Amino acid sequence: MANRISQSFAAAQQAGRGILGVFVSAGDPSEALCVDILDEIVAGGADLIELGMPFSDPMADGPAIQAASLRAIKAGMTLEKTLQIAADFRQRHPDIPLILMGYFNPIYIYGRDAFLAKAKEAGVDGLIIVDLPPEEDGELCDPAREAGLDFIRLTTPTTKGGRLTRVLEKAGGFVYYVSITGITGTKSAGADSIKAAVADIRAATTLPVVTGFGIRTPAQAAEAATLSDGAIVGSAVVDIIAQNIDESGVASADIPQKIGAFVADMAKAIAASGK
Repeated sequence: MANRISQSFAAAQQAGRGILGVFVSAGDPSEALCVDILDEIVAGGADLIELGMPFSDPMADGPAIQAASLRAIKAGMTLEKTLQIAADFRQRHPDIPLILMGYFNPIYIYGRDAFLAKAKEAGVDGLIIVDLPPEEDGELCDPAREAGLDFIRLTTPTTKGGRLTRVLEKAGGFVYYVSITGITGTKSAGADSIKAAVADIRAATTLPVVTGFGIRTPAQAAEAATLSDGAIVGSAVVDIIAQNIDESGVASADIPQKIGAFVADMAKAIAASGK
């Protein structure tokens, strides 16, 4: 039976375009504003939401998302509250795929089985856990799959040959192609390198492939969504939050609307680019 993720990709394919995924950290810059941001992202035309689980040591993320994670933690965000944001989002948006993205440490502390049960109950569709390689599948991947959650794998420009096959062996939902080597939000990849990598991934799996890391403009999003099955935007959205917090740490009330407008520009560019 098709789930929300596969339905989203099928709908985009039928419309002749790639999907747009948007990342935000739960609770950034505050719990209330985060809820409004999520609603504006959906209204702006995003097909898929990646909700970051704030962590104090997000080693794969660049300065923008690291700062977002720390802002959220400082504002009182916890994994329990993140799961509640997810549950509330699902009530408001029954059809939009929702992915929890982050690191294993908070899940381990919370309790793996309790986390998986709560995530499934909240209506989460999948997980992206950046610090668990296939060699650690028993820690979370296998139990998540058993719980009915897609375990979405990351691949990079250096994931080749047998390693690519191993990484994708138990992948679900879609493959997240990290188009640069390094941390998030610091540079962008060229079209030729994305095209070649996506061809390799498609030879190893039937799952859709989306491109992320370094996508900051509507033109870049459109190009990535044309070369693969979609684009993920994160740091560029998080930057809007950072740019609208004053020196005393007070966030502007219109951040959600600014993000919504930015997402709408991304969505329109992807729709116009076609496939």
